[in-house]
This record gives sequence, C-alpha cells and structure tokens, in this order.
Amino acid sequence: MRWLLGILINAVLFIALSGYFHGFYVENIGAAVMSSLVLSILNILVRPILILLTLPITILTLGIFLLVINAMTLVLTDELMGASFEIDSFGMAFFVAIIMAVVNLILQETVFRK
Repeated sequence: MRWLLGILINAVLFIALSGYFHGFYVENIGAAVMSSLVLSILNILVRPILILLTLPITILTLGIFLLVINAMTLVLTDELMGASFEIDSFGMAFFVAIIMAVVNLILQETVFRK
C-alpha cells in the first residue's frame, strides 16, 4: 500500500513540476502515473547496480552522488516513456531529482512516520 501511495505522490509531483518548468513535460495524468511506475521499477532493478558501480565516488562525496544516480534513473525513465514524459537536459533531471528527494524526505518524516 505504501509503495502504491509513493507512486501516486510521485505522479502528482511530476504533474506539478511539469507545470512550473519548461524543460520538464508530462502529457497527462496517465503518463505521470505510468512514468512514476517505470521510475519505481528502475529504482528497484537498476539503481542498486548503479550504486554498487559508483560506490567509491559516492563514499568520496559523502552520498551526494546519489542525486546524480537519481537523475540518471529519471533520464532512463524519459527514454523508456517516449514523448509522453520528456526531460530536456541532464541538468533539469538533476534539478527534478533534488526536488523529488526533498519532497519525499518531508513526506517520509511527516506522513509515513509511525
């Protein structure tokens, strides 16, 4: 249930961010939910591999490089989704990754805290 709620929250976040930034485009709510689902699957399957491959630089940067990995998964989501979910540049993906990390952190501490 918590996983599904996270997907819906990310979908709403995608819609909100696409309204504010010109370099980030989501076609409709269905595309936002589907892209959130794809991102979730990539975070389960691909992200751990990327973390292992970049472990030395992640340790050296005290974990800040994880934002770059999050941006990479967003770019992969963009490539898999086609024209319904577009991110213009890696810089925009990095910026969206930062915003998503902050929003998810706030939600983890307020809504999901038991």
